[in-house]
Amino acid sequence: MPASRPSPSYSLTLRIEYQNQVGMLGRVTSVIGTEGGDIGAIDIVKTTRETITRDITFSARDEEHAQTIIAAVRAIDGIDIVHLSDRTFLLHLGGKLEISSKVPLKTRDDLSMAYVPGVARIARAIAEDPNDVFNLTIKRNTVAVISDGSELLNLGNVGPEAALPVMESKALLLKEFAGVDAFPLCLDVANVDEFVAAVKAIAPGFGAIHLEDIAGPNCFEIERKLGEVLEIPVFHNDQHGTAIVVLAALINSLKITTKAPSDLRVVINGATAAGVATARLLFTYGVRDVILCDETGALHAGREDLNGVLQSLAQDTNPRAITAGVGEALAGADVFLGFGHGGNIDPQFVFAMNESPIVFSVAHPRPEIDPEAIKDVARVIATGRSDFPNQLNNMLCFPGFFRGLLDARAKSVNNEMKLAAAHAIADVIGRDELHEDYVIPSVFDRRVAKAVADAVRAAAQQTGVARRTTRGAF
Repeated sequence: MPASRPSPSYSLTLRIEYQNQVGMLGRVTSVIGTEGGDIGAIDIVKTTRETITRDITFSARDEEHAQTIIAAVRAIDGIDIVHLSDRTFLLHLGGKLEISSKVPLKTRDDLSMAYVPGVARIARAIAEDPNDVFNLTIKRNTVAVISDGSELLNLGNVGPEAALPVMESKALLLKEFAGVDAFPLCLDVANVDEFVAAVKAIAPGFGAIHLEDIAGPNCFEIERKLGEVLEIPVFHNDQHGTAIVVLAALINSLKITTKAPSDLRVVINGATAAGVATARLLFTYGVRDVILCDETGALHAGREDLNGVLQSLAQDTNPRAITAGVGEALAGADVFLGFGHGGNIDPQFVFAMNESPIVFSVAHPRPEIDPEAIKDVARVIATGRSDFPNQLNNMLCFPGFFRGLLDARAKSVNNEMKLAAAHAIADVIGRDELHEDYVIPSVFDRRVAKAVADAVRAAAQQTGVARRTTRGAF
Protein backbone atom coordinates (compact mmCIF):
# COMPACT_ATOMS: atom_id res chain seq x y z
CA MET A 1 0.00 0.00 0.00
CA PRO A 2 1.36 3.49 -0.77
CA ALA A 3 2.77 5.49 2.12
CA SER A 4 0.14 7.31 4.11
CA ARG A 5 -0.36 11.00 3.57
CA PRO A 6 0.74 13.73 5.99
CA SER A 7 -1.72 14.07 8.85
CA PRO A 8 -2.53 16.90 11.28
CA SER A 9 -2.04 14.36 14.08
CA TYR A 10 1.69 14.69 13.31
CA SER A 11 1.68 18.48 13.00
CA LEU A 12 4.74 20.34 14.23
CA THR A 13 5.87 23.95 14.39
CA LEU A 14 9.55 24.72 13.78
CA ARG A 15 10.88 28.05 15.00
CA ILE A 16 13.89 28.85 12.87
CA GLU A 17 16.33 31.75 12.80
CA TYR A 18 18.46 32.67 9.80
CA GLN A 19 20.34 35.56 8.20
CA ASN A 20 18.08 38.18 6.65
CA GLN A 21 18.95 37.24 3.08
CA VAL A 22 16.80 36.71 0.01
CA GLY A 23 16.16 33.04 -0.76
CA MET A 24 16.69 31.54 2.69
CA LEU A 25 13.00 30.88 3.32
CA GLY A 26 12.65 29.28 -0.09
CA ARG A 27 15.46 26.85 0.73
CA VAL A 28 13.64 25.75 3.90
CA THR A 29 10.24 25.30 2.29
CA SER A 30 11.80 23.45 -0.64
CA VAL A 31 13.50 20.97 1.69
CA ILE A 32 10.29 20.34 3.66
CA GLY A 33 8.37 19.78 0.43
CA THR A 34 11.05 17.51 -1.02
CA GLU A 35 10.92 15.37 2.12
CA GLY A 36 7.15 14.98 1.78
CA GLY A 37 6.00 17.42 4.47
CA ASP A 38 2.81 19.45 4.06
CA ILE A 39 3.35 23.09 5.04
CA GLY A 40 0.33 24.67 6.71
CA ALA A 41 1.49 28.10 7.86
CA ILE A 42 4.52 30.39 7.84
CA ASP A 43 4.61 33.26 10.36
CA ILE A 44 7.18 35.93 11.19
CA VAL A 45 8.05 36.00 14.89
CA LYS A 46 10.79 38.62 14.85
CA THR A 47 12.82 40.48 12.26
CA THR A 48 15.94 42.62 12.55
CA ARG A 49 18.37 44.00 9.99
CA GLU A 50 20.56 40.93 10.51
CA THR A 51 18.18 38.01 11.20
CA ILE A 52 14.64 36.74 10.74
CA THR A 53 12.83 34.37 13.11
CA ARG A 54 9.90 32.44 11.67
CA ASP A 55 7.48 29.70 12.73
CA ILE A 56 6.87 27.09 10.05
CA THR A 57 4.03 24.64 10.70
CA PHE A 58 3.97 21.39 8.74
CA SER A 59 2.37 17.95 8.85
CA ALA A 60 4.19 14.63 8.52
CA ARG A 61 3.09 11.03 7.99
CA ASP A 62 4.33 9.73 11.32
CA GLU A 63 6.94 10.41 14.00
CA GLU A 64 9.79 8.93 11.98
CA HIS A 65 8.86 11.04 8.97
CA ALA A 66 8.73 14.17 11.13
CA GLN A 67 12.22 13.50 12.46
CA THR A 68 13.50 13.03 8.90
CA ILE A 69 12.12 16.45 7.91
CA ILE A 70 13.58 18.12 11.00
CA ALA A 71 17.00 16.61 10.30
CA ALA A 72 16.87 17.83 6.70
CA VAL A 73 16.05 21.38 7.81
CA ARG A 74 18.78 21.28 10.45
CA ALA A 75 21.29 20.34 7.74
CA ILE A 76 20.66 23.56 5.76
CA ASP A 77 23.61 25.96 6.10
CA GLY A 78 22.67 29.10 7.98
CA ILE A 79 19.45 27.72 9.51
CA ASP A 80 19.20 27.50 13.30
CA ILE A 81 16.25 25.58 14.81
CA VAL A 82 15.40 27.62 17.91
CA HIS A 83 12.40 25.59 19.11
CA LEU A 84 10.23 22.65 18.12
CA SER A 85 6.57 22.27 19.15
CA ASP A 86 4.34 19.25 18.61
CA ARG A 87 0.88 20.73 18.12
CA THR A 88 -0.93 17.54 19.15
CA PHE A 89 0.89 17.48 22.50
CA LEU A 90 0.20 21.19 22.98
CA LEU A 91 -3.53 20.57 22.43
CA HIS A 92 -3.51 17.99 25.23
CA LEU A 93 -1.64 20.07 27.81
CA GLY A 94 -3.73 20.08 31.01
CA GLY A 95 -6.31 17.77 29.44
CA LYS A 96 -9.19 18.53 27.08
CA LEU A 97 -12.01 18.88 29.61
CA GLU A 98 -13.08 21.11 32.47
CA ILE A 99 -16.10 21.42 34.77
CA SER A 100 -18.08 24.65 34.75
CA SER A 101 -20.95 25.82 36.90
CA LYS A 102 -24.49 26.26 35.57
CA VAL A 103 -25.66 28.48 38.44
CA PRO A 104 -24.34 31.79 39.83
CA LEU A 105 -22.71 32.03 43.25
CA LYS A 106 -22.54 35.79 43.78
CA THR A 107 -24.71 36.41 46.83
CA ARG A 108 -25.59 34.81 50.15
CA ASP A 109 -28.96 33.89 48.70
CA ASP A 110 -27.27 32.03 45.84
CA LEU A 111 -25.10 30.12 48.29
CA SER A 112 -27.92 29.23 50.64
CA MET A 113 -29.96 27.73 47.78
CA ALA A 114 -27.12 25.96 45.95
CA TYR A 115 -25.40 24.75 49.13
CA VAL A 116 -26.48 24.53 52.75
CA PRO A 117 -29.11 24.77 53.98
CA GLY A 118 -31.12 24.64 50.74
CA VAL A 119 -29.43 21.58 49.24
CA ALA A 120 -30.63 19.49 52.20
CA ARG A 121 -34.19 19.86 50.93
CA ILE A 122 -33.11 18.43 47.55
CA ALA A 123 -31.36 15.49 49.20
CA ARG A 124 -34.46 14.78 51.30
CA ALA A 125 -36.69 14.87 48.21
CA ILE A 126 -34.50 12.34 46.41
CA ALA A 127 -34.41 10.10 49.46
CA GLU A 128 -38.22 10.09 49.49
CA ASP A 129 -38.51 9.53 45.70
CA PRO A 130 -35.29 8.17 44.10
CA ASN A 131 -36.61 8.92 40.60
CA ASP A 132 -36.20 12.62 41.40
CA VAL A 133 -32.44 12.13 41.04
CA PHE A 134 -32.97 12.44 37.27
CA ASN A 135 -34.78 15.76 37.66
CA LEU A 136 -32.69 17.39 40.38
CA THR A 137 -29.09 16.33 39.66
CA ILE A 138 -26.56 16.01 36.87
CA LYS A 139 -27.45 12.31 36.53
CA ARG A 140 -30.05 13.13 33.88
CA ASN A 141 -27.33 14.14 31.41
CA THR A 142 -24.17 12.41 32.60
CA VAL A 143 -22.29 9.43 31.21
CA ALA A 144 -19.26 7.68 32.68
CA VAL A 145 -16.69 6.81 30.01
CA ILE A 146 -14.84 3.85 31.53
CA SER A 147 -11.79 1.84 30.55
CA ASP A 148 -8.98 -0.17 32.09
CA GLY A 149 -6.67 0.55 29.16
CA SER A 150 -6.28 -3.15 28.38
CA GLU A 151 -6.90 -2.81 24.62
CA LEU A 152 -6.29 0.80 23.68
CA LEU A 153 -6.58 1.73 20.01
CA ASN A 154 -3.79 -0.21 18.28
CA LEU A 155 -1.43 0.16 21.27
CA GLY A 156 -2.48 -2.91 23.26
CA ASN A 157 -2.51 -3.09 27.06
CA VAL A 158 -1.06 0.27 28.07
CA GLY A 159 -2.91 0.69 31.37
CA PRO A 160 -5.39 3.16 32.86
CA GLU A 161 -3.17 6.25 32.89
CA ALA A 162 -2.41 6.01 29.19
CA ALA A 163 -6.13 5.44 28.51
CA LEU A 164 -7.11 8.74 30.11
CA PRO A 165 -6.50 11.05 27.10
CA VAL A 166 -8.51 8.68 24.90
CA MET A 167 -11.42 8.64 27.35
CA GLU A 168 -11.22 12.45 27.49
CA SER A 169 -11.61 12.44 23.70
CA LYS A 170 -14.75 10.30 23.91
CA ALA A 171 -16.18 12.67 26.51
CA LEU A 172 -15.31 15.62 24.27
CA LEU A 173 -17.19 14.08 21.34
CA LEU A 174 -20.23 13.30 23.50
CA LYS A 175 -20.40 16.95 24.55
CA GLU A 176 -19.66 18.47 21.16
CA PHE A 177 -22.02 16.34 19.07
CA ALA A 178 -24.80 15.46 21.51
CA GLY A 179 -24.66 17.84 24.47
CA VAL A 180 -23.92 14.98 26.88
CA ASP A 181 -21.84 15.68 29.99
CA ALA A 182 -19.38 12.79 30.15
CA PHE A 183 -16.59 12.10 32.60
CA PRO A 184 -13.55 9.85 31.93
CA LEU A 185 -12.93 7.16 34.54
CA CYS A 186 -9.90 4.90 34.12
CA LEU A 187 -9.82 1.90 36.44
CA ASP A 188 -6.78 0.18 37.93
CA VAL A 189 -8.35 -3.25 38.40
CA ALA A 190 -7.02 -6.80 38.32
CA ASN A 191 -9.95 -8.77 36.92
CA VAL A 192 -13.53 -8.74 35.70
CA ASP A 193 -15.08 -8.83 39.17
CA GLU A 194 -13.05 -5.84 40.35
CA PHE A 195 -14.05 -3.92 37.23
CA VAL A 196 -17.73 -4.69 37.73
CA ALA A 197 -17.58 -3.82 41.44
CA ALA A 198 -15.92 -0.47 40.71
CA VAL A 199 -18.48 0.52 38.09
CA LYS A 200 -21.37 -0.60 40.27
CA ALA A 201 -20.03 1.57 43.09
CA ILE A 202 -19.92 4.77 41.02
CA ALA A 203 -23.05 4.14 38.94
CA PRO A 204 -25.50 6.15 41.12
CA GLY A 205 -23.99 9.39 39.79
CA PHE A 206 -24.50 8.60 36.12
CA GLY A 207 -27.35 8.07 33.67
CA ALA A 208 -25.47 5.59 31.48
CA ILE A 209 -22.18 3.72 31.24
CA HIS A 210 -19.93 3.96 28.18
CA LEU A 211 -17.34 1.15 28.10
CA GLU A 212 -14.29 1.62 25.93
CA ASP A 213 -10.99 -0.07 25.02
CA ILE A 214 -11.33 -3.23 27.15
CA ALA A 215 -9.62 -6.40 25.96
CA GLY A 216 -11.60 -9.49 25.02
CA PRO A 217 -12.90 -11.81 26.20
CA ASN A 218 -13.21 -9.77 29.43
CA CYS A 219 -15.16 -7.04 27.64
CA PHE A 220 -18.03 -9.43 26.90
CA GLU A 221 -18.28 -10.66 30.48
CA ILE A 222 -17.98 -7.14 31.93
CA GLU A 223 -20.80 -5.85 29.76
CA ARG A 224 -23.01 -8.83 30.59
CA LYS A 225 -22.46 -8.63 34.34
CA LEU A 226 -22.96 -4.87 34.48
CA GLY A 227 -26.18 -5.24 32.52
CA GLU A 228 -27.41 -7.65 35.18
CA VAL A 229 -26.59 -5.51 38.22
CA LEU A 230 -27.25 -1.95 37.02
CA GLU A 231 -30.53 -0.17 36.31
CA ILE A 232 -28.91 2.20 33.82
CA PRO A 233 -27.84 1.28 30.28
CA VAL A 234 -24.37 -0.13 29.56
CA PHE A 235 -22.95 0.27 26.05
CA HIS A 236 -19.56 -1.05 24.92
CA ASN A 237 -18.65 1.26 22.07
CA ASP A 238 -15.89 -0.87 20.56
CA GLN A 239 -18.44 -3.64 20.11
CA HIS A 240 -21.77 -2.08 19.38
CA GLY A 241 -20.87 1.41 18.18
CA THR A 242 -18.63 -0.05 15.50
CA ALA A 243 -21.14 -2.76 14.58
CA ILE A 244 -23.94 -0.21 14.19
CA VAL A 245 -21.89 2.01 11.87
CA VAL A 246 -20.79 -0.97 9.77
CA LEU A 247 -24.40 -2.13 9.46
CA ALA A 248 -25.50 1.39 8.47
CA ALA A 249 -22.97 1.41 5.63
CA LEU A 250 -24.02 -2.11 4.62
CA ILE A 251 -27.69 -1.13 4.53
CA ASN A 252 -26.91 1.63 2.03
CA SER A 253 -24.50 -0.58 0.07
CA LEU A 254 -27.27 -3.15 -0.40
CA LYS A 255 -29.47 -0.43 -1.88
CA ILE A 256 -26.78 0.07 -4.53
CA THR A 257 -26.14 -3.63 -5.22
CA THR A 258 -29.82 -4.60 -4.85
CA LYS A 259 -28.95 -7.61 -2.74
CA ALA A 260 -31.13 -8.86 0.13
CA PRO A 261 -29.72 -9.53 3.63
CA SER A 262 -30.97 -13.11 3.63
CA ASP A 263 -29.09 -13.87 0.39
CA LEU A 264 -25.72 -12.52 1.50
CA ARG A 265 -22.54 -14.42 2.18
CA VAL A 266 -20.52 -12.35 4.65
CA VAL A 267 -16.93 -12.95 5.75
CA ILE A 268 -15.65 -11.19 8.88
CA ASN A 269 -11.91 -11.12 9.43
CA GLY A 270 -10.96 -10.55 13.07
CA ALA A 271 -12.63 -12.27 16.01
CA THR A 272 -12.38 -9.03 17.96
CA ALA A 273 -14.99 -7.31 20.09
CA ALA A 274 -16.16 -5.41 17.00
CA GLY A 275 -16.10 -8.53 14.83
CA VAL A 276 -18.16 -10.55 17.30
CA ALA A 277 -20.69 -7.75 17.84
CA THR A 278 -21.03 -7.17 14.10
CA ALA A 279 -21.71 -10.86 13.47
CA ARG A 280 -24.45 -10.84 16.10
CA LEU A 281 -26.01 -7.64 14.77
CA LEU A 282 -26.00 -9.04 11.23
CA PHE A 283 -28.00 -12.04 12.48
CA THR A 284 -30.52 -9.63 14.00
CA TYR A 285 -30.67 -7.76 10.68
CA GLY A 286 -31.47 -10.96 8.78
CA VAL A 287 -28.13 -12.16 7.41
CA ARG A 288 -27.85 -15.96 7.66
CA ASP A 289 -24.50 -16.90 6.09
CA VAL A 290 -21.65 -15.40 8.16
CA ILE A 291 -18.12 -16.76 8.47
CA LEU A 292 -15.88 -15.31 11.19
CA CYS A 293 -12.11 -15.76 10.83
CA ASP A 294 -9.25 -15.24 13.26
CA GLU A 295 -5.47 -15.70 12.87
CA THR A 296 -5.89 -19.50 12.81
CA GLY A 297 -8.65 -19.62 10.23
CA ALA A 298 -12.42 -19.81 10.05
CA LEU A 299 -14.37 -20.39 13.25
CA HIS A 300 -16.15 -23.72 13.00
CA ALA A 301 -17.81 -26.19 15.35
CA GLY A 302 -14.81 -28.53 15.34
CA ARG A 303 -12.28 -26.05 16.72
CA GLU A 304 -11.21 -26.70 20.31
CA ASP A 305 -9.02 -23.60 20.80
CA LEU A 306 -11.85 -21.06 21.19
CA ASN A 307 -13.04 -19.26 24.31
CA GLY A 308 -16.69 -19.50 25.35
CA VAL A 309 -17.83 -16.47 23.34
CA LEU A 310 -16.18 -17.69 20.14
CA GLN A 311 -17.33 -21.27 20.69
CA SER A 312 -20.90 -20.01 20.78
CA LEU A 313 -20.36 -18.03 17.58
CA ALA A 314 -18.76 -21.03 15.90
CA GLN A 315 -21.99 -22.96 16.46
CA ASP A 316 -24.11 -20.18 14.94
CA THR A 317 -21.89 -19.21 11.98
CA ASN A 318 -20.12 -20.84 9.03
CA PRO A 319 -23.05 -22.85 7.60
CA ARG A 320 -20.81 -24.16 4.79
CA ALA A 321 -18.35 -25.59 7.35
CA ILE A 322 -15.27 -23.95 5.86
CA THR A 323 -12.17 -24.84 7.89
CA ALA A 324 -9.43 -22.96 6.01
CA GLY A 325 -8.63 -19.26 6.16
CA VAL A 326 -10.12 -16.04 4.88
CA GLY A 327 -9.04 -16.70 1.29
CA GLU A 328 -11.20 -19.81 0.97
CA ALA A 329 -14.03 -18.13 2.86
CA LEU A 330 -14.09 -15.17 0.46
CA ALA A 331 -14.58 -17.33 -2.64
CA GLY A 332 -18.14 -16.54 -3.73
CA ALA A 333 -18.77 -14.16 -0.82
CA ASP A 334 -20.71 -10.92 -1.22
CA VAL A 335 -19.29 -8.92 1.69
CA PHE A 336 -15.91 -8.66 3.42
CA LEU A 337 -15.76 -6.94 6.83
CA GLY A 338 -12.26 -6.50 8.19
CA PHE A 339 -11.47 -5.95 11.87
CA GLY A 340 -7.99 -7.47 11.79
CA HIS A 341 -4.50 -6.13 11.12
CA GLY A 342 -3.54 -3.75 8.35
CA GLY A 343 -2.39 -5.17 5.04
CA ASN A 344 -2.81 -8.83 5.98
CA ILE A 345 -5.34 -9.80 3.28
CA ASP A 346 -4.27 -10.51 -0.29
CA PRO A 347 -6.27 -8.22 -2.62
CA GLN A 348 -6.53 -11.12 -5.09
CA PHE A 349 -9.04 -12.77 -2.75
CA VAL A 350 -11.52 -10.00 -3.63
CA PHE A 351 -11.37 -11.03 -7.30
CA ALA A 352 -12.87 -14.40 -6.30
CA MET A 353 -15.85 -12.82 -4.54
CA ASN A 354 -19.36 -12.69 -5.94
CA GLU A 355 -20.53 -10.03 -8.39
CA SER A 356 -20.48 -6.45 -7.04
CA PRO A 357 -18.47 -7.25 -3.89
CA ILE A 358 -18.69 -5.00 -0.85
CA VAL A 359 -15.39 -4.53 1.01
CA PHE A 360 -15.17 -2.77 4.39
CA SER A 361 -11.61 -2.70 5.77
CA VAL A 362 -12.01 -1.11 9.19
CA ALA A 363 -8.44 -1.53 10.50
CA HIS A 364 -6.54 1.73 10.77
CA PRO A 365 -4.23 3.40 10.08
CA ARG A 366 -3.66 0.70 7.44
CA PRO A 367 -6.67 -1.17 5.99
CA GLU A 368 -6.55 -4.97 5.73
CA ILE A 369 -6.93 -4.72 1.96
CA ASP A 370 -5.36 -1.91 -0.06
CA PRO A 371 -8.31 0.08 -1.52
CA GLU A 372 -6.25 1.07 -4.55
CA ALA A 373 -5.65 -2.59 -5.41
CA ILE A 374 -9.36 -3.47 -5.56
CA LYS A 375 -10.95 -0.26 -6.81
CA ASP A 376 -11.71 -1.80 -10.22
CA VAL A 377 -13.43 -4.92 -8.85
CA ALA A 378 -15.12 -3.96 -5.56
CA ARG A 379 -18.48 -2.20 -5.99
CA VAL A 380 -18.36 -0.43 -2.60
CA ILE A 381 -15.22 0.17 -0.53
CA ALA A 382 -15.12 1.62 2.98
CA THR A 383 -12.25 2.00 5.44
CA GLY A 384 -11.55 3.37 8.89
CA ARG A 385 -9.49 6.21 7.44
CA SER A 386 -10.49 9.80 6.78
CA ASP A 387 -8.46 10.14 3.56
CA PHE A 388 -10.57 7.59 1.66
CA PRO A 389 -14.31 7.77 0.88
CA ASN A 390 -16.75 6.11 3.29
CA GLN A 391 -14.97 6.43 6.63
CA LEU A 392 -16.37 3.93 9.14
CA ASN A 393 -15.98 5.61 12.52
CA ASN A 394 -18.04 4.75 15.59
CA MET A 395 -18.30 8.43 16.50
CA LEU A 396 -21.18 8.42 13.99
CA CYS A 397 -23.05 6.31 16.53
CA PHE A 398 -22.17 6.78 20.17
CA PRO A 399 -22.90 10.52 20.76
CA GLY A 400 -26.44 10.24 19.43
CA PHE A 401 -26.94 6.81 20.96
CA PHE A 402 -26.20 8.10 24.46
CA ARG A 403 -28.31 11.20 23.84
CA GLY A 404 -31.24 8.93 23.06
CA LEU A 405 -30.59 6.71 26.10
CA LEU A 406 -30.52 9.72 28.42
CA ASP A 407 -33.58 11.38 26.87
CA ALA A 408 -35.54 8.15 27.36
CA ARG A 409 -33.95 7.54 30.78
CA ALA A 410 -33.48 4.01 29.53
CA LYS A 411 -32.80 1.12 31.88
CA SER A 412 -30.87 -0.99 29.36
CA VAL A 413 -29.71 -1.38 25.75
CA ASN A 414 -31.37 -3.82 23.34
CA ASN A 415 -31.12 -4.97 19.74
CA GLU A 416 -34.08 -2.86 18.69
CA MET A 417 -32.14 0.28 19.63
CA LYS A 418 -29.07 -0.89 17.71
CA LEU A 419 -31.05 -1.62 14.55
CA ALA A 420 -32.89 1.68 14.87
CA ALA A 421 -29.59 3.53 15.19
CA ALA A 422 -28.13 1.80 12.13
CA HIS A 423 -31.15 2.65 10.00
CA ALA A 424 -31.11 6.24 11.28
CA ILE A 425 -27.48 6.69 10.23
CA ALA A 426 -28.13 5.11 6.83
CA ASP A 427 -31.25 7.22 6.23
CA VAL A 428 -29.35 10.50 6.66
CA ILE A 429 -28.22 9.90 3.08
CA GLY A 430 -31.17 10.29 0.71
CA ARG A 431 -31.74 7.81 -2.12
CA ASP A 432 -30.91 10.51 -4.67
CA GLU A 433 -27.60 11.19 -2.89
CA LEU A 434 -26.53 7.57 -2.51
CA HIS A 435 -23.35 6.64 -4.36
CA GLU A 436 -20.59 4.03 -4.13
CA ASP A 437 -18.35 6.68 -2.54
CA TYR A 438 -21.10 7.96 -0.24
CA VAL A 439 -22.78 5.14 1.68
CA ILE A 440 -22.07 6.56 5.16
CA PRO A 441 -22.42 10.18 6.33
CA SER A 442 -19.48 12.36 7.26
CA VAL A 443 -18.44 12.30 10.91
CA PHE A 444 -19.09 16.06 10.89
CA ASP A 445 -22.66 15.77 9.59
CA ARG A 446 -24.64 17.34 12.44
CA ARG A 447 -27.83 15.60 11.34
CA VAL A 448 -26.52 12.22 12.41
CA ALA A 449 -26.50 12.55 16.21
CA LYS A 450 -30.05 13.90 16.30
CA ALA A 451 -31.32 11.18 13.97
CA VAL A 452 -29.70 8.48 16.09
CA ALA A 453 -30.94 10.04 19.33
CA ASP A 454 -34.52 10.20 18.06
CA ALA A 455 -34.39 6.60 16.83
CA VAL A 456 -32.88 5.21 20.04
CA ARG A 457 -35.33 7.10 22.24
CA ALA A 458 -38.29 5.85 20.20
CA ALA A 459 -37.00 2.27 20.30
CA ALA A 460 -36.51 2.48 24.08
CA GLN A 461 -40.08 3.67 24.50
CA GLN A 462 -41.51 1.05 22.14
CA THR A 463 -39.67 -1.81 23.87
CA GLY A 464 -40.62 -0.78 27.40
CA VAL A 465 -37.15 0.09 28.76
CA ALA A 466 -37.74 3.86 28.95
CA ARG A 467 -38.57 5.63 32.20
CA ARG A 468 -39.57 8.74 30.28
CA THR A 469 -42.00 8.79 27.39
CA THR A 470 -42.04 12.48 26.45
CA ARG A 471 -40.04 13.72 23.48
CA GLY A 472 -36.42 14.64 24.18
CA ALA A 473 -35.14 18.18 23.80
CA PHE A 474 -31.89 17.57 21.92
